[in-house]
Amino acid sequence: MKILIVEDDDTTAEALMRGLSAEGYAVERAANGEDGLWLAAEAAPDLILLDIMMPAKNGFRVCAELREAGDWTPILMLTAKDGEFDETEALDTGADDYLVKPFSFPVLLAHIRALLRRATSDAPVPVSVGDLRIEPGPRRAWRGEVEVPLTTRQFDVLEFLVRRASQVVSKDEILKGVWRHDFDGDPNIVEVYVRRLRRAIDEPFGRHSIETVRGAGYRLVDSDQPAR
Repeated sequence: MKILIVEDDDTTAEALMRGLSAEGYAVERAANGEDGLWLAAEAAPDLILLDIMMPAKNGFRVCAELREAGDWTPILMLTAKDGEFDETEALDTGADDYLVKPFSFPVLLAHIRALLRRATSDAPVPVSVGDLRIEPGPRRAWRGEVEVPLTTRQFDVLEFLVRRASQVVSKDEILKGVWRHDFDGDPNIVEVYVRRLRRAIDEPFGRHSIETVRGAGYRLVDSDQPAR
């Protein structure tokens, strides 16, 4: 397995390279965002460790540009900044996981193994609700023949709803099923992502597949007919 480290701090990068090499990984390093984008294309890594705080082109921009280019290599963002807004931005730009410095090397390895297992496991079969279709393996979504671009977190919420199609699920159930167990932010973040999903998979197509069930939560339904 090949890991690309995009990290501008030499001390941190060298420590990561030594540790990962000792674990049997092939490791390449880019010292800035521009080189990271180039190596991601040229070296075809199996996973990218991406620092956020870099000069010129930070990790958020690198991640966003990779995803816009159709590169869905697993990305684990590393940062010294701890806060729910940074984690939210990391995941919304397309990162698959997020780890705050300082972290222990065994914890880093566990995150890497989890991402590689997810990337190399047999892809789950596509799931459809009407003409809305998701493919969990490559994490892609379509409305009919039109592919709908979604962020990592948007896809996670959509997959949760699709797999419980026609069932009413509460905000708390979505929060526990999609966000990490230690999330202590505003639970209304679920409403934010439901609104974003509606703008992505419903409104452009004249549909109303994500219903609000007053006082109970949300329900995803087959909405083959245009919304009235």
